[in-house]
Amino acid sequence: MKHTIHPPIAKKISKELKIHNDKRIDNYYWLNDKENPEVIEYLNAENAYTKHVMQHTEGFQKDLFEEMKGRIKEDDTSVPYKLNGYWYITRFEKGNDYPIYSRKKESLKAAEEILFDCNKMAKDFAYFNLGSIAISPDNKLAAFSIDTVSRRQYTIQIKNLETGEIYSDKILNTTGSVTWANDNKTLFYAMKDEVTLRSYKIFKHKLHTDTKEDVEVYHETDETFNTFVYKSKSRKYIIIGSSSTLSSEYRILNVNTPNGEFKIFQKRQQDLEYSIAHYKDSFYIISNGDKATNFKLSKTKETSLEKENWVDVISHRKDVLLEDIEIFKDYLVVNERENGLNRLRVIKWDKTEDYYLPFNSETYTAFIGNNPDFNSCILRYGYSSLTSPNAVIDYNLQTKQSEIKKEQAILGGNFNKTNYQSKRIWATASDGVKIPISLVYKKGISLNGKKPLLQYAYGSYGSTIDPSFSTIRLSLLDRGFVYAIAHIRGGEYLGRHWYENGKLLTKKNTFTDFIDCSKYLIEQKYTSPQHLYAYGGSAGGLLMGAIINMNPELYNGILAAVPFVDVVTTMLDDTIPLTTGEYDEWGNPNEKGYYDYMKSYSPYDNVKAKPCPNMLVTAGLHDSQVQYWEPAKWVAKLRELKTDNNKLLLHTDMDSGHGGASGRFESLKEVALEYAFILDLEGISA
Repeated sequence: MKHTIHPPIAKKISKELKIHNDKRIDNYYWLNDKENPEVIEYLNAENAYTKHVMQHTEGFQKDLFEEMKGRIKEDDTSVPYKLNGYWYITRFEKGNDYPIYSRKKESLKAAEEILFDCNKMAKDFAYFNLGSIAISPDNKLAAFSIDTVSRRQYTIQIKNLETGEIYSDKILNTTGSVTWANDNKTLFYAMKDEVTLRSYKIFKHKLHTDTKEDVEVYHETDETFNTFVYKSKSRKYIIIGSSSTLSSEYRILNVNTPNGEFKIFQKRQQDLEYSIAHYKDSFYIISNGDKATNFKLSKTKETSLEKENWVDVISHRKDVLLEDIEIFKDYLVVNERENGLNRLRVIKWDKTEDYYLPFNSETYTAFIGNNPDFNSCILRYGYSSLTSPNAVIDYNLQTKQSEIKKEQAILGGNFNKTNYQSKRIWATASDGVKIPISLVYKKGISLNGKKPLLQYAYGSYGSTIDPSFSTIRLSLLDRGFVYAIAHIRGGEYLGRHWYENGKLLTKKNTFTDFIDCSKYLIEQKYTSPQHLYAYGGSAGGLLMGAIINMNPELYNGILAAVPFVDVVTTMLDDTIPLTTGEYDEWGNPNEKGYYDYMKSYSPYDNVKAKPCPNMLVTAGLHDSQVQYWEPAKWVAKLRELKTDNNKLLLHTDMDSGHGGASGRFESLKEVALEYAFILDLEGISA
């Protein structure tokens, strides 16, 4: 295959896929094998073609990159947090891509002790990620994990923080998370299945012993569940969790007895989701038990853990989603969502106080931040909106005074939040349901139907896309773009029912909601089909594939990042990472009803000979979540069948996985390519 200015044409090798007496022909199945040199040759040819088509924008891409990078404070420092006698700090130095992790003993005026300088650790790798750091209870050791491939298979090692020595203990193929017992010698971790990458076993490792001798303490045999291990905030219990999309289960062990037996909390039940937090002699449980669709908060004694002993503390509410709690010695903080907006509720344990922190914006994001100190009276939370940069705020629960510890600095220009307008509007879906849309644009632009608009959504797994601030987005807003987040079904923006009505056999609501939002934005003169662009990644890339099959005429351009588009084939292959755990989200196509429904919307299976919008599709060769071949096969099939001359580009990052390039600046080059693609379609070149 020669690299030419013509689009690459993938060869066709017919592969018959048959189940339920239904036959599918996949001409590009051969692209699944990245050990085949022809596959790499094809991906490289697509990359060369993308580079050729976008060559005239390379200077603009560089300018966009420098512009976006220029807004970021290069020598940035996190707000310190205190844990077990030390203040912990993450900072960046000018010119460096990676963070430096450090700490100071007792006082912020104390000498800095550098724990890890990721710039030095990353220098020999095309990709590098420090997954987690776990400090031993005596503060002398740090267990840390690294991934240098981008498949989220982390290697755990241990560093002596007094001598700087990195011990020979090396634990491969883990989730990266580590939990110490109180003896400072025993640590617990989750192991991944080598093929599927499902976290399926919890092991116990003793310091300075051969990892082959590590003891298996739990094996999750149900392939639809993942397992994990962590320590309660009270620091009394090591907790093993197991979860699927619709069910969960926990086991607990006192941190002082690492060789003891884990005790089951509440046995898993189908459709019972719960999570636990420890306080004094009790556990507090967030669950959807007893038809509490939006979840409720219950309490039970350490000695009587089973569900029949749970007593309601905050009852289920039809219009309020209970998302999370934070437990302090004297206070309980509850993170709720009502009508799409976050609320932080403060309750004193002695019941003398119960109130909400005031937020006045029409559309914003607020969330509980990092609060590891159980005895603190300070609640740290985050706040931002589409026009307000991210802020870290400390709220004194005793004095009720707030202190902004840090607001994101926006460099490189005269950023002023008052120059931008945000609002929330509501589109009507085809079934009459109201769909919220969060919008932001520069004040003063005329909304005459001719403005370019980028519409973004995700719409799966109950994951809510909150309207938060982005410095990167300013490069579009300052060039006249309107930016819209469609809060479609499949997320949890309007509560648990919002999710339930956008998955399994109601999944198509996700796609029609997005399309109905697009139609409403056009109807209300925010944009027009000639200037409307859509963007989605991963499961949001599936959304992009569905909308161009259903209503391609609504969009001038599509950005599909690591798109999950070959749904049926992937969900039928239980050797692919994540597949079995996804059955509760998409359905199990080994059952005919789910197969038929899935096949009716799967983007790859529904490509037809018709026009498509201009498209830029991205992939990661080492992606463990959406395998590179899904976007590669999709583009090959689109290129074969589409009936227009619009651009169709595939860019595969040959060094990275699902999250793209590592390093805080390298990933901006990918964004610069995406933005240059849609700005170029608008005739904007500076």
